[in-house]
Amino acid sequence: MTRGTHPPYCNRRQLLALAAGAAASGPLAVLAQIPTSFATRPVRVVVPFAAGGATDVITRVLGERMAQRFGQSVVVDNKPGGGGVIAGEAVAKSAPDGLTALLGTTSTMLSNRYIFKKMPFDPLTDMTPLVRVCLAPIALVVTADVPAQNMQEFMAWIKAHKGKLSYGSYGIGSHGQLACSTLSEVAGADMAHVAYRGEAPMVADLLGGQVKIGMGSLLSLKAHIDSGKLRALAVTGPRRVPLLPDTPTFAEAGFKQDALSIVGWLAIAAPKGLPADVARQWAEAANSAVASREGMARIIAAGFIPVDDDTPAKFAQAWAQEGPIWGRLLQAAGVQPT
Repeated sequence: MTRGTHPPYCNRRQLLALAAGAAASGPLAVLAQIPTSFATRPVRVVVPFAAGGATDVITRVLGERMAQRFGQSVVVDNKPGGGGVIAGEAVAKSAPDGLTALLGTTSTMLSNRYIFKKMPFDPLTDMTPLVRVCLAPIALVVTADVPAQNMQEFMAWIKAHKGKLSYGSYGIGSHGQLACSTLSEVAGADMAHVAYRGEAPMVADLLGGQVKIGMGSLLSLKAHIDSGKLRALAVTGPRRVPLLPDTPTFAEAGFKQDALSIVGWLAIAAPKGLPADVARQWAEAANSAVASREGMARIIAAGFIPVDDDTPAKFAQAWAQEGPIWGRLLQAAGVQPT
């Protein structure tokens, strides 16, 4: 069409067809793929922790970006308590319409079923795995006066002090307990477990010298590692953590036991029966949010490893494979369901 001319006349049917074509190539195409209920109701993401914690902050950052994909606000609903059971139950018993999801941890979705005798829901059968947003490794640390500078020296040191050392973790059945229990068994060190009600009191006792060995999240430990008050010797999981790039994984240090190789995660799950297409849309929205500049920055700053390429199928496979591993580790550590 030359300058100054007008487009040919289009009838109503042609105009509608043109409009549909434009929508298919723009933002409306994203909205068209989302269940119609998203257009009128907010999306709720339940978090099993109080506001202000790392999981809550990450959920809010990702929620802001997922809202753009959903065309609807994403509301964060904090439901702390019960080791994550309260939040998990709220989601498991919600309608599978894509409007309610849980952003929880490995404990919430896997290991709780081996820790509690009675639960109001079974995560493995009553929820639909959607996508992992990050891996959550933990670090083994010692106080500055411990002579061990690496894992080989650490194992020799705890063996030489058999029955005289204790280690701290953030609770009975925690990954920290499972990992340190494994190290104690390998070295024949007979270390005692000191279970704290969270990471803050454990870190306080490490800094105060009441315990000399501990395992916890990088978010809680990083500042004290940087100050030299604590020394990181190794991290769990398959790869090094961006926040501690010079600290090897246990595997790199020669330790490949399950408790040291496996890694926790933060992930999104929905009620059982969620349609496959809606699950896929959730995964795509979450991956896009994690891949955003702020999403990546927040996750790395919290000491986690971002995951921006997960799918419901890959997560479901990992969920099914890792559940029994956590169960065996808890049993081996002597954790009895209560």
